[in-house]
Amino acid sequence: MADWAEERLGGKTLLQYADTPYMDMLARKGRTGMLKTVPDGFHPGSEVANSSILGYDQRKVYEGRGPLEAASIGVELGPDDMAIRCNLVCIEGDIIKNHSCGRLETEEAAILMPYLQEKLGSDTVHFYTGVQYRNLLVIKGGNKHLHCTPPHDIPLHPWRPNLVKAEIPEAQATADLINDLIIKSQEVLAEHPLNKQRIAEGKDPANSIWPWAGGYRPSMIPLPETFPQIKSGSMITAVDLMRGIGKYAGLNVIDVEGATGLYDTNYEGKALAAIEAIKKQDFVYVHVEATDEAGHDGDLDLKLKCIDYLDRRLIGPIFEAVKDEDVAIAVLPDHPTPVKHRTHTNESVPFLIYAPGLEADSVQTFDEESCKSGYYGFLEGDQFINEFMKIN
Repeated sequence: MADWAEERLGGKTLLQYADTPYMDMLARKGRTGMLKTVPDGFHPGSEVANSSILGYDQRKVYEGRGPLEAASIGVELGPDDMAIRCNLVCIEGDIIKNHSCGRLETEEAAILMPYLQEKLGSDTVHFYTGVQYRNLLVIKGGNKHLHCTPPHDIPLHPWRPNLVKAEIPEAQATADLINDLIIKSQEVLAEHPLNKQRIAEGKDPANSIWPWAGGYRPSMIPLPETFPQIKSGSMITAVDLMRGIGKYAGLNVIDVEGATGLYDTNYEGKALAAIEAIKKQDFVYVHVEATDEAGHDGDLDLKLKCIDYLDRRLIGPIFEAVKDEDVAIAVLPDHPTPVKHRTHTNESVPFLIYAPGLEADSVQTFDEESCKSGYYGFLEGDQFINEFMKIN
């Protein structure tokens, strides 16, 4: 949701420009600040940012997206298994046209991933269906010390210079294996009837895999063991890596019908799920991917619409349902995804914390500039989650 100043909006950021009555009201009634969600030396990925928000030290737990997504779809990793995110992407000639094939449905991935396993899988190589374009590759005995370029970082860039590179000599065999799988996947996917049908319908074909963000099973201490305030909690998300974070963090993962990870996600369904969960549990983490995807698409109008939906259709209903209860609410992006840049950046993000009876600071609106003068100042590491846990 966080972004840069936009000339098209008179030099305002999208949060400054958008009509966000509930976020602004919570900022006025609560306390605000800025949070560094991406520690120095780490790529500004959602797995880094969201687990940092929950207080996890990335130097101790970071293993990339792959193992998180394995947990989310029930793939148990052995001690020598390397799990790596396996995007289905659209290649056009020498260029990565997009990181997600436009809009690929999970039902389509469920056709293509078993097909890849049939054609390219082995006792060592296993392809698994995930959610939409976000799928999984597990390599037995794979070495995680690889330099992989996230495909959403290089839309409309040549793909060959961005193939996997070994960071240490011991990882060269794994890098060679993955690059060979990328090339072979383009050969076998080009002939698949589903892709021919997508092309006939004017859609981008899912004509290549693009593995990245690999690692081993992470060592994450469940949140209830760290914070006595959390006896039980839930994660609500449409994104597989977030489901994985939730599972490793000891949270119950709640599925919401119609949650897509895109602008048309079921905001009201997520809000209702959160309202029902907080009646029985101590902690609920609601994640919405829509603004991130709009940022990756470089679509200013769509991102503004998603911010509006987030405020009006999710945050508003949650607040109205719990405003008379002893419930603390925090609102924040995980990282910026500026529409100009079309990928993640590592700048600090604004946050607000509201609770009944909490003395407010002087900030009147929720955005990247106003929150710099908030009560909490600039936080990093586990400081945010510790401040939030102090509220109740």
